[in-house]
Amino acid sequence: MSASPQFLFDFGSPNAFLSHEAIPAIAARTGVKFEYVPVLLGGIFKATNNRSPAETYAGVKNKREFHQLETERFLRRFKVKPYAWNPNFPVNTLNLMRAAIAAQLEGVFEQYVEAAFHHMWVEPKKMDDPDVAVAALTASGLDGAKLLARGQEAEVKAKLVANTQDAVERGAFGSPTFFVGKEMFFGKEQLRDVEEMIAS
Repeated sequence: MSASPQFLFDFGSPNAFLSHEAIPAIAARTGVKFEYVPVLLGGIFKATNNRSPAETYAGVKNKREFHQLETERFLRRFKVKPYAWNPNFPVNTLNLMRAAIAAQLEGVFEQYVEAAFHHMWVEPKKMDDPDVAVAALTASGLDGAKLLARGQEAEVKAKLVANTQDAVERGAFGSPTFFVGKEMFFGKEQLRDVEEMIAS
């Protein structure tokens, strides 16, 4: 079990992006570095019979309004900027998440995570289009073509599958999910509890 708090993420989740934006300040306050774990949200959904909030709560009176209020509170609490809605949502993130594993192997993981989240939720693009993704990642100073190509290697694919299966076995059903030791937390709002547990 990792000694660091873990952040299980998929670039397709806007709430994972907001969590990513909030984590640096938590890390600075606690002196603890988060371990980022790439998972495939579609795989988690399939394994747990889950669906996205947009589907799950479609037509539920007042739910969308409350979710917006909750997000506004989160932005104020953690002093982060809102995401820009990606007009291509939902974006198939399979290749992006595989490339995240490749970026770990290439030693450019942190830069890759920052770039991929940026091009999903700051300057939104259709990142499931390989040409668009390569151009975006290359513009961020990465070898986009190399990372996406390495994402097709059997070792890389297997690692993403293993991460995803392990997440489900540990109790995950969506993203963002956090683990502090064996304690699981789900959703960006629970970052308060994550920080509290780290601090204690």
